[in-house]
Amino acid sequence: MKTLNQIQSQLSVGEFNFSLHALKRVVERNISEIEIKQVGMNANIIEEYPEDKYSPSCLLLGFTQAGRPLHIQVSLADTDFVKIITLYEPNAEEWINYTQRR
Repeated sequence: MKTLNQIQSQLSVGEFNFSLHALKRVVERNISEIEIKQVGMNANIIEEYPEDKYSPSCLLLGFTQAGRPLHIQVSLADTDFVKIITLYEPNAEEWINYTQRR
């Protein structure tokens, strides 16, 4: 299982790939590779999903240099690249400080 430090390191240097779902979302939500790398530098785990469908995963919160909050769900499987399952800009009306669901 990957640690938070491993995930942060891999995201920040671009060692990630997308699920098909995440690939669609990154395009429609206009999230750049640079933003993902920036989020990787300061991401924290806000939710864990040990029983996720294919492998344990977690939800990360991080901020771009411009201050854009992003949630990135990643697989914790011990692979060469971090697998991004989905990603989005959290809605402030649905989250308290982007870390807790309302």
